[in-house]
Amino acid sequence: MTSTDLRPAPPPRSTARRALLAGSVGNLVEWYEFGVYGSFATVIAANFFAPATGSGAGPGAGGAAALMATYASFALAFFFRPVGALLFGRLGDRLGRRPTLILVVGLMTLATTLIGLLPTQATVGAVAPWLLTSLRVLQGISAGGEFGGAVALMTESAPVGRRGLHGAWQSFTVALGLLAGAGTAAGLAAALSPSALYAWGWRVPFLLALPLGAVALWLRTALEEPPGPPPAGIPDKASDGIPDKASGGAPGGAGAPGVGEPRRRGEQARAVVLGVGRVMGWSAAGYSFLVVLPSHLQSALGVSFREALPAAVLANLGFAASILPAGMLSDRVGRRPVMLAGALGVVVLALPVLRVLQSPGAPPGAKAAALLCAGALVGLMAGPGPAMLAEMFPRRVRCTGLGLAYALANAVFSGCAGLVITALTARTGSTAVPAYYAAGVCALSSLALLTLRGDDHREPLR
Repeated sequence: MTSTDLRPAPPPRSTARRALLAGSVGNLVEWYEFGVYGSFATVIAANFFAPATGSGAGPGAGGAAALMATYASFALAFFFRPVGALLFGRLGDRLGRRPTLILVVGLMTLATTLIGLLPTQATVGAVAPWLLTSLRVLQGISAGGEFGGAVALMTESAPVGRRGLHGAWQSFTVALGLLAGAGTAAGLAAALSPSALYAWGWRVPFLLALPLGAVALWLRTALEEPPGPPPAGIPDKASDGIPDKASGGAPGGAGAPGVGEPRRRGEQARAVVLGVGRVMGWSAAGYSFLVVLPSHLQSALGVSFREALPAAVLANLGFAASILPAGMLSDRVGRRPVMLAGALGVVVLALPVLRVLQSPGAPPGAKAAALLCAGALVGLMAGPGPAMLAEMFPRRVRCTGLGLAYALANAVFSGCAGLVITALTARTGSTAVPAYYAAGVCALSSLALLTLRGDDHREPLR
């Protein structure tokens, strides 16, 4: 009997669909909040980080310093995501995917709802930003555990030959969450006066996380574990002795019989570092174009809040439209060509796209096309990305390994994106900083993507 004979049989399609739905809905709730926070960054800056000026600080309060403090809180939450990836990843690998995913979505729902109830700086003074930052830390820990568990669940439950598509649903619900957050913010900005929006309207989208989270919890309580989980603390013999092609290993690498624990951990750490390199372009470009863009247009170009939010909606529409096709295509041609096309596309087109957006004479159609294009390029990386990461790690450490790689990439290249872009724009006076940032990181990520092998998508998960 070969080692591949020990693998569990593919799950029934009904099980795969339930896993896809439960993972997707919870993930949407997680990322809806991040979209809301990014869209309302200038409003949050005025209410929590600007000098108190009375109840409900108005538009423009706080300036660049308050906005940078808002993004510092944003970045801090991202730096706690690796903590969540380690904590909940170990729980997911030892206790199972289901209980871990229930726990993380409950934590995120609680923290997001509480943000909507927080008193502002005008009410409680300097305590307000600390309360907000504490809840952001809880969100970061939760989001760090969400990705590894959801991707492991979706890819392990996927039918043969459709792992890229099923993994792409994780990224697709990221797009839906960001789009829902930006769309909710845009709708409130259109429906409310600026004073009402700054005084109380910003709370509404955070409070909406409560019913959304309740639905996600209900779906996840009915979830089944993917087939064949190894007992806690017992090596998964289905992966023993199988070459680690995704991470460039060979027979006798991590997980092989007779290999010492230090060497095994070294192989796993190497895979995490390589995973960070492969997804950091996705992280940097995604947050530059999909989350940070509205606040950059306001602070650097003087665009109004109402005018900036539709830009984020269009970019996220382009992102959402390309993710599932990219995942399906990667099941046919491999992860490497699809992800490289996205990364190199950002390198070439980031600056032209931003120039079009900044041009007063550019027609609205050209600006809309530029935003859709920017989002679509990120989608080419995000579609195959989850399956690519799942293929890099054996089952017994999959939640931890892929979750940690993704969390570290996001902590450095996503969480810091707003802070870096805002600070460099203020220091240099250049309004092209977002393009240079996204293109530079994608250029480096392309080098790591070149190490992918062409047949990784055809191999069974280890």
